[in-house]
Amino acid sequence: MTVEQNVLQQHSQKHQQTLLNQLREITGTTDVQLLQQALQVSNGDLAEAVAFLTEKNAKVPKQDETTYYQTSQVASDRYISVGSQADTNVIDLTGDDKDDLQRAIALSLEESSRAFRETGITDEEQAISRVLEASIAENKASLKRTHTEVWRDSPNPHDRKRIDSCPVGLKNVGNTCWFSAVIQSLFNLLEFQRLVLNYSPPARVHDLPRNQKEHRNLPFMQELRHLFSLMVGSKRKYVDPSRAVDILKDAFKSSESQQQDVSEFTHKLLDWLEDAFQMKAEEDREGEKPKNPMVELFYGRFLAVGVLEGKKFENTEMFGQYPLQVNGFKDLHECLEAAMIEGEIESLHSAENSARSGQEHWFTELPPVLTFELSRFEFNQALGRPEKIHNKLEFPSMLYMDRYMDRNRDITRIKREEIRRLKEHLTLLQQRLERYLSYGSGPKRFPLADVLQYAMEFASSKPVCTSPVEDIDSSVPPGGTAGQPLPPPSTAEQESLPPLESSGAASVSTTAPTAAQQRVPIHKPFTQSRLPPDLPMHPAPRHITEEELRVLEGCLHRWRNEVENDTRDLQGSITRIHRTIELMYSDKSMMQVPYRLHAVLVHEGQANAGHYWAYIYDPHQRCWMKYNDISVTKSSWEELVRDSFGGYRNASAYCLMYINDKKPFLIEEEFDKETGQILSGMDKLPPDLKQYVKEDNELFDKEVVEWNTLQAHKAQQEKLALATAAAAALAASSTSTTSSSPQPMSIESSPPDNTVPQQDPEYMEQPSPTNDSKHLQEDTERAISRAAEEQDERSPEAVLNAAMMTPNMQGIIMAIGKSSSVYEKNGPEAAFFKAIKLEYARLLRFAKEDTPPENDYRLQHIIVYLIQNQAPKKILERTLLTQFADRNLAFDERCKSIMNVARAKLDLIRPEEVNMDEYEMWHQDYRNFRETTVFMMTGFELFQKTNYVEALMYLIYSYQYNKELLSKGLYRGHDEEPLGHYRRECLLKLNEQAAAMFESGEEPEVTTGLGIMNELVVPCIPLLLVHDAERDLLAVEDMRNRWCSYLGQEMESKLQEKLTDFLPKLLDCSTEIKSFHDPPKLPSYSTLELCERFSRIMAALGRVPVEGR
Repeated sequence: MTVEQNVLQQHSQKHQQTLLNQLREITGTTDVQLLQQALQVSNGDLAEAVAFLTEKNAKVPKQDETTYYQTSQVASDRYISVGSQADTNVIDLTGDDKDDLQRAIALSLEESSRAFRETGITDEEQAISRVLEASIAENKASLKRTHTEVWRDSPNPHDRKRIDSCPVGLKNVGNTCWFSAVIQSLFNLLEFQRLVLNYSPPARVHDLPRNQKEHRNLPFMQELRHLFSLMVGSKRKYVDPSRAVDILKDAFKSSESQQQDVSEFTHKLLDWLEDAFQMKAEEDREGEKPKNPMVELFYGRFLAVGVLEGKKFENTEMFGQYPLQVNGFKDLHECLEAAMIEGEIESLHSAENSARSGQEHWFTELPPVLTFELSRFEFNQALGRPEKIHNKLEFPSMLYMDRYMDRNRDITRIKREEIRRLKEHLTLLQQRLERYLSYGSGPKRFPLADVLQYAMEFASSKPVCTSPVEDIDSSVPPGGTAGQPLPPPSTAEQESLPPLESSGAASVSTTAPTAAQQRVPIHKPFTQSRLPPDLPMHPAPRHITEEELRVLEGCLHRWRNEVENDTRDLQGSITRIHRTIELMYSDKSMMQVPYRLHAVLVHEGQANAGHYWAYIYDPHQRCWMKYNDISVTKSSWEELVRDSFGGYRNASAYCLMYINDKKPFLIEEEFDKETGQILSGMDKLPPDLKQYVKEDNELFDKEVVEWNTLQAHKAQQEKLALATAAAAALAASSTSTTSSSPQPMSIESSPPDNTVPQQDPEYMEQPSPTNDSKHLQEDTERAISRAAEEQDERSPEAVLNAAMMTPNMQGIIMAIGKSSSVYEKNGPEAAFFKAIKLEYARLLRFAKEDTPPENDYRLQHIIVYLIQNQAPKKILERTLLTQFADRNLAFDERCKSIMNVARAKLDLIRPEEVNMDEYEMWHQDYRNFRETTVFMMTGFELFQKTNYVEALMYLIYSYQYNKELLSKGLYRGHDEEPLGHYRRECLLKLNEQAAAMFESGEEPEVTTGLGIMNELVVPCIPLLLVHDAERDLLAVEDMRNRWCSYLGQEMESKLQEKLTDFLPKLLDCSTEIKSFHDPPKLPSYSTLELCERFSRIMAALGRVPVEGR
């Protein structure tokens, strides 16, 4: 790929990325594949892409109901997006017609009003119904998904088993993450939990519900009790809330399609709970005013004091979730201050009655659970859709509400007035400070102290008596002129020019014959940027006397000190005022109403799509927990801050739940009245719920037993199949080995036993299980006896040809041979332990040896690679066991018996003992190491054959891959120096060839030479520049100097034109990596062949010269 093509490709990629960002912002969709598909279908037209996405979200199968919902797949199927089927009044909003948008809004309002008149159901209830129907419909219809199903249960019940007393998660049954976040926050309020668990419906309701509310709320309460009981005592890691969500969905019927904020669900949930408890309270306290525990827990009162058209008023109002605006405020207290004051309130505290209107809110009674609803959504009139506010908003873990209480009204007003006065003074100080820090009258401004310092530096510079343009030789062309030789440089110019290094090839010259031996220093405008030594680094005054300089320096120095002192005084005053404001409410009298943060409900995404989760404080473990659907994990305040404050991510808090810190009953566990012990688990449940949870746990236990039985049956079948295959392989191998004439294999002396680990893992200590299949065991023994008779007691070293085996297999067979005496005396189990210890000791010795580059034991044995890179012990053990369990060992009785022991040991390894993901990662790293070795070896071989064009790609990729390996550890890859040396040499050789072709002047040769530079050398130069290695930088300078040397030489105009076009690409100092050819295809090598070729090429190349090139 040429450089021009690279530039066009990069421009195209940047343009496409810009369109993707715009499309993501307009639609709120974060699925990159879906966005790219939309751009591809629309040929890059943004309007058509939006229309495509709108139509795509609208296409779902027809349903019986007039309203259907489709969940948009935005990086996860947990995101919520509600759409509607086209009705008789269809308006296309995908075009640019603004009248359509206005008609759509008007139609929506008209239908909303008509629906309320006809059905009596409010918009709020309809909105909740739509969100719930979206969740249930998506779960029941099983719509096709573009991504992997997130909430598909694992078939293994052990993956779904609760560990000890860990909190229970909630399954996402179709975009119900909002339900999980709210329910978990309420469930972890232990007082609320107790109220729900101990709730019993009124007696009269068992006969017949009186109205729609009872028909709806009481079944929901029962399902909520069931759900809470499972969250208390279930053996499952997470439980299914589908029944409760189903009831919520059936509560309303709607034909509208506007989506409301999910926080409305919390309002409605508390309303339903309040109604349910109200019915019970009325039955329990006939004749008395009933107390509703939901009202006492979640509702408070405030006093509205204000003036309306000059008339004062006071009203007491009740509140539940207190709404707060986020936009324009930096922390929770600022939001509260703004929410407590509306309009102009000066007349509230004055004796005069003016015509101004305004009001203040003062809390008279705060609920034990104080919930703030943060308004993070607003409607964008220009775009005609809601948008999320991502501004940062800080909130404390402990909130003191004293300043907002009615009993502190007078004190708070005094303090607010003091804060207002301080802020006015603060504004004046900040304005004055800004004049010092941004001095000047033009568009560019600088700190005044720096301006004075610059003036002092200018005045103190060495005066010059000439014009800044007079000492420049106008005879030197700025960029070289074709066909005109440069004049001989002066002595001063020769001294100022850098020495030119020879690149090792004959240079083209048009002057004296001796020029071929020594190049004449020439002006190189692209590479030479050093200033002459007599030119000052900075501008300086032409004429200045010592007296003038002394006076000026004195004034500037004094003024600068004055400015710095003034700046420090202003900054100090500003800091003190900030501190005074912060401590305004810190006295004890204003810290008597503490509320501690209990839960933070977080939303990530945009206004019409997103995911919800909750952070909930656990007072017993004294840590924050993250409740993310089925996942419940320990968290921290730092993680909460990162996800909840907002400002730099799409995630931010939309609901804060504080609890009164002076009412510990809210989060205290319940005690047994007789024993005084804390009630936990099933003991917390009433009898009916105990039975419900017990039955569910029995179902889960049954599922676990059935799974274990199935897995045991599968394992037994696999063992039987392996044993049958082993017997057949033994019979086949015994026939083939009798006719072969194997070469003997030398046996090394056994190393001392103290070189192996002294403590074996648990599965190594367990006895190997016996085969339960008696007839199969007898068949195997008969086959082994026949093979033993045919083998005539020959050792394994005489059975196989060493040249046909891998180094791993050779070592294992030698270890088994050395353990033959143990096998005869104590059987295969003892022989296996002896053999595996011998093999590990041998490989450990290899890992510790200091070998020459051509003899790399890592290529022969993965165990050596793992030892040198300090892999975990469990990874080493399983790898070694796998090698001893190789089916190729089944050629005689002794090897086969030890192989069966190794397989039995592998079967005993439990999943929790060896992390298979980590195991696979280590083996993948080893495969990458071998692949990098093949790249390097092939590149060295091609370089040795002077095939530099093909060698370059192998050397480039091997260097990059090797660098990635070395970033993980010193022994993960090869020595970087040889690779860097031959990569550098290959580029220099190609540059030399291309330069020679250019010097020939022949059109085909010139074209080929410039092609080599443009397609191979130039794209690789950033790879040499990116790490600032000295030798790489020198190599790049050599290549550039070679081509820049042609600037002052006579050549044809065509050559001069091509050189002028090419040089800017070569001299580009950017370190941006250009795209080049794909990695070459690699052949497959056996271990023996790979080791042999690697040893041969490394020995042939010898050691890299210390001085580089």
